[in-house]
Amino acid sequence: MSVSYDVMAVRDYLRDLQDRICQALAAVDGGSFREDVWTRAEGGGGRSRVLEFGAVIEKGGVNFSEVTGQSLPASASAHRPELKGRSWRAMGVSLVIHPRNPHAPTSHMNVRFFVAEQDGEAPVWWFGGGFDLTPYYAYEEDCRAWHRVAADTLQPFGAELYQQWKQACDRYFYLPHRQEARGIGGLFFDDLNEGGFERCFALVRAVGDAYLQAYLPLLQKRHGQAYTAAQREFQLYRRGRYVEFNLVYDRGTLFGLQSGGRTEAILMSLPNEVHWRYDWRPAPGSAEARLSEYFLQARDWLQGEA
Repeated sequence: MSVSYDVMAVRDYLRDLQDRICQALAAVDGGSFREDVWTRAEGGGGRSRVLEFGAVIEKGGVNFSEVTGQSLPASASAHRPELKGRSWRAMGVSLVIHPRNPHAPTSHMNVRFFVAEQDGEAPVWWFGGGFDLTPYYAYEEDCRAWHRVAADTLQPFGAELYQQWKQACDRYFYLPHRQEARGIGGLFFDDLNEGGFERCFALVRAVGDAYLQAYLPLLQKRHGQAYTAAQREFQLYRRGRYVEFNLVYDRGTLFGLQSGGRTEAILMSLPNEVHWRYDWRPAPGSAEARLSEYFLQARDWLQGEA
């Protein structure tokens, strides 16, 4: 396999992706993203963009970063021990959007590029990323629409890819201590380098570009829907699961903290308001119970499509 790659092309794409996503989300919200440009002592930096307390988006962050280091952190080398000790470059766009309305789902997207180098050895590069959806009051048509975009996005690259990356997403965004999925999934991939740089970069661009196509219609449809105080309380309770996953299991969070990244940017994925309640159980047969009993179960959302 060729080791050739184009760092500048990836960087330009990622920065443009951040711009396009922020513009589209700000247009729906009516507010604007605050931007912080930062540098990192060991090398690199980024642009953090956060929208808080908006009319539609209660907390949203869309970050671009490009950082370098002399030795891969444990979170990056744990499943690739042969790369331990190599110098590295990582760049990516990562976002989390927490809408105010409990009927509008939280969404996450990340696309990233890594290069690991060592004197006398060929560089090793790979892509990773994906997107996933975390509803609180879930709607079957929304889940199907989200997964339909995911499947259509990957179809040109191989009929089997959607199921592979969907199943990887179901496995990754899972809280073992709760024995529960974080959401209804989407796509997840890592260590992508098969087929050469051009094919892999095209795949990553397809995933990055598909995020708005998948999420904006859901946000636009649900953000104005009426909701009760009890539904808001349930949203805040379920956000606790999101926080637990990001702080305990998420590789991106661990990588950022272990590599000396900017803490404010790394933790921008956490919602402003979240509740934990001791041993709370939803009423049997309620919409709250159906979230866990039906929507958070791994399933083929496209099965039986008309």
